[in-house]
Amino acid sequence: MKRVALTGLALAAVVAAGAGGYWAGIRGLPVAGLREWLGVEATLAAAEPTGTGAVIYYQDPDREPAYSATPRRTGDGRAFRAVRAGEDVSFEDRPPATAEATGQAGPRRILYYRNPMGLPDTSPVPKKDSMGMDYIPVYEGEDDGGSVVRVSLGKLQRTGVRSELAAQRVVGRLVRVPGTVQLDERRISVVATRSDAFINEVANVTTGDRVTKGQMLLRLYAPDIATAGAQLLTDLNIGGRDSALGGARQRLENLGLPPEAIAEIERTRKVPLSMTWRAPRDGVVLERNVVDGMKAAPGDVLFRLADISTIWVLADVPEFDLGAVRLGAPVTIRARSLPGRTFEGRVSLIYPQVGEATRATRVRIEIANPGGVLLPNMYAEVEIGTGDAAPVVAVPDSAVIDTGTRQVVIIDRGEGRFEPREVKIGLCGEGFTEIREGIAEGDRVVVAANFLIDAESNLKAALRGLTPPQVQP
Repeated sequence: MKRVALTGLALAAVVAAGAGGYWAGIRGLPVAGLREWLGVEATLAAAEPTGTGAVIYYQDPDREPAYSATPRRTGDGRAFRAVRAGEDVSFEDRPPATAEATGQAGPRRILYYRNPMGLPDTSPVPKKDSMGMDYIPVYEGEDDGGSVVRVSLGKLQRTGVRSELAAQRVVGRLVRVPGTVQLDERRISVVATRSDAFINEVANVTTGDRVTKGQMLLRLYAPDIATAGAQLLTDLNIGGRDSALGGARQRLENLGLPPEAIAEIERTRKVPLSMTWRAPRDGVVLERNVVDGMKAAPGDVLFRLADISTIWVLADVPEFDLGAVRLGAPVTIRARSLPGRTFEGRVSLIYPQVGEATRATRVRIEIANPGGVLLPNMYAEVEIGTGDAAPVVAVPDSAVIDTGTRQVVIIDRGEGRFEPREVKIGLCGEGFTEIREGIAEGDRVVVAANFLIDAESNLKAALRGLTPPQVQP
């Protein structure tokens, strides 16, 4: 009976204390005595993690965002909690304490003390910086002396460090340059006579008209052609030798008379007063310089024709993009006057000179022109594909730290270990950079927040470059 009574009294005391704490809390009254009476302070103190090293600052005992560089007390008289250098605020789960981790197997040897603000300054003995902050000890095993940088997992999570695997990719980009449509020089023909001639009749053909091969363009009378034709007929009528016939026929061919006209003279045994000149190819009339009744001198251009079934597009590629353009590269062309239509072709020639004024090199693309919709001197937008079709080892552009004189990639070795590695890059395009030397396929590289790790690496290199401190055991 006495035991039951004692239990009831204890429960009543706890209920009364809880009600009193609630009443004091809603009125803002101090409850230090109540906390101590209930043993809350002792429980919290037992749960507090114990740190190692020098005290670097003081924090509110209730873990409120209140800090102090010197010892301090709260409004209700409680002392701020001392935070030591060994305590690390991170988001990862801490492993259970072991005898080796807690130092029961023997104290670790301190190599030196480093500046708490990350400056390249060390000391063989404990000291304070200009702000009164204690230098942080660096223990044996924390500095491996190599190029590997260690970053706590909590810091990695807070700073957003992210990594990806280097993989085989087809790296390429589009070189976008302006261009103009030009005629294919190999598909232009000129109609002219090789002797004095008089134009008897011109066909109803004007500049811009389309003609077909063999279509009549004009009729003319040429005295030299008539004389050579008469000589051929004389040799035929008297039954001349083959050599004589051959000489007369050759003179007609030298004067530019078509073979079918010569055959007509031999068949009819008559030299016509007017010779017919026909179109040598399909195409468009670019020039017409002849009218009825005019006299044409030898070599005068009577008609100029061009076949536009296949044309050229000439594009000016800047000098800094020229190294990425190769023969046979695929090209997409869009004419400004034909919205919505594209034409495909390939680079057929890279001209062997750079424009002195424009610092650009002309590139020729040969494309088909169905329907003749592309006309000479049209403006065009040219997209030239670069890069080889074979895949190469590539990483995202953000993984490469380019200092101007060298390129560095951060290798993620796992468990917060990183290694800066110098690489040689190749082509860049579509968000990826080719890596020619330095890493291999499957290596994990940092693609986000890599500048943080690079800064850590530079700091470590600077610290390692200082004279190693001589610490007596």
